[in-house]
This record gives sequence, structure tokens and C-alpha cells, in this order.
Amino acid sequence: MDHAEVAAHWEANAEHWTRQVRAGMDVYRDALNTPAFLAMLPPVAKLEGIDIGCGEGANTRQLAQLGARMRAVDIAPTFIRHAREAEAAEPLGIAYGVGDGTALPFPDARFDFATAFMSLMDMPDQAQALREAARVLRPGGFLQFSILHPCFAPPRRRVLRDGEGMVLGVEVSRYFDDTAGAVDEWHFSTLPVEERAGIPPFRTPRFHRTLSGWVSIILAARLRIEAMGEPCASEELARQVPTVADTRVAPLFLHVRVRKG
Repeated sequence: MDHAEVAAHWEANAEHWTRQVRAGMDVYRDALNTPAFLAMLPPVAKLEGIDIGCGEGANTRQLAQLGARMRAVDIAPTFIRHAREAEAAEPLGIAYGVGDGTALPFPDARFDFATAFMSLMDMPDQAQALREAARVLRPGGFLQFSILHPCFAPPRRRVLRDGEGMVLGVEVSRYFDDTAGAVDEWHFSTLPVEERAGIPPFRTPRFHRTLSGWVSIILAARLRIEAMGEPCASEELARQVPTVADTRVAPLFLHVRVRKG
């Protein structure tokens, strides 16, 4: 699957995706993944940053609220339209533009840091995306990204629950499969069943890579691994938001921070 096909899939997802995440249906993102990502992030106040694969801009806005001067790109024009509308309604100084993470429209050494919230895993050439991120970073700059955990969210992951909905375990398989853009169809688990008939499922191309595969392309981009995180819901969070309780058994996400030497 090439970049144009990937872009077409995400453009088709973008309108419903924006509506649903802004209605609070991406519970994993809001309750666990983004808070853990920001907790791991170094101070960014007064730094210039680029958010790669920004979607509708929710996470970019949180970076700007931390004091960073942000630019952001996404491959789907509808996402950028929604992000710009949010910026117009509540200006934070963010400049959004349509752009491909594997061919960033910026000069070399332009930014102090880069972020990629759950976007690199959806790119068909992840090695090129890392090279591009390294190219636009100033010496000593860092990239922090989140992806589905290669080990615990491979092409097949199934949460095992008892009759009362308590998590018993997580079943994973097909870790070594080359998905090569196989398209997954799914809804947010929080979307009411009775509403699903009238809302098309998301269709997301998948480009799974093993953990060693990720390490290899990071090192090939001449980036140094500085920190890693595997968000785990606390007991209190799992009680309050049972959807994320499976992350107490096995992580769903992997966070990585790398630095340009």
C-alpha cells in the first residue's frame, strides 16, 4: 500500500474520528495514553516543536498549553480543517498544515523537538519517517513517539474477561506477521452498539513491526534511545474507567524518546 492509499483511508476516517474523539469516545487516549506521554515528556516551554500526524489537533494543543511553539502536520485535510477551526476558536499560536510524515515540508534542523502521538505505526515507510524526524531536529533535539505496543498489540490482541467483565488476561498472536498495509475495521469500544449500524467503522491500514524492527530503524536513523514507557492503568483508574483495565495485565502502548546526537 502506497502513501496515497494510506492518505485516502485516513481522510475517509477523519470526519467521524473527529466527532467521536471530541465526544470522549477514545477513552484509552484521554484516560491513559496521552497523560502518560506528557508525564514522560521533557520540559518544552519556549521550545519550537513539530507534531507529526497531529489528527484533529487535541494533543498538539496540550503541547502548546505547556508553552511550546508548535507546528503540526497531518496527511488528512479534514483533520487539518478541524484543527484549524479549534485554533481559530481558541488561539494558541499553532500553525497546522497538510503534510506527509515521510516528507516533512520543513528545512533541516528546524525544530528543538518532535512528537508523534500514535501516528508512526500507521505510516508505510516508518524508517523514512524516522529519518525525516531526525533531519528536521536540531542537534541535541528529541523525538518522542507513541505506538501500539509491538509485543502486546500485534495483529491479533484479545482481552479475556469473566462473566462480570473483569479482565482475566490478554491473548496475543501473529507477532511476526508482516501486515503490509492490511486494513483493520473497527469502532471505538465506547460507541454504543445501537449506534454502530449508522456509523461506518474506521478502516485503518496496519504496518506492524516487531520490537527489534523498531530498534533497528531507530538506530539506522542515527537516533539514540533515551527513554521508554509502557503505560499501565493504576488500580484507581481501572476502577473508574474499566475499559483500560486490560493495561494492568499487559501494556497496549509503547512510548519511546530518542535524541539526535
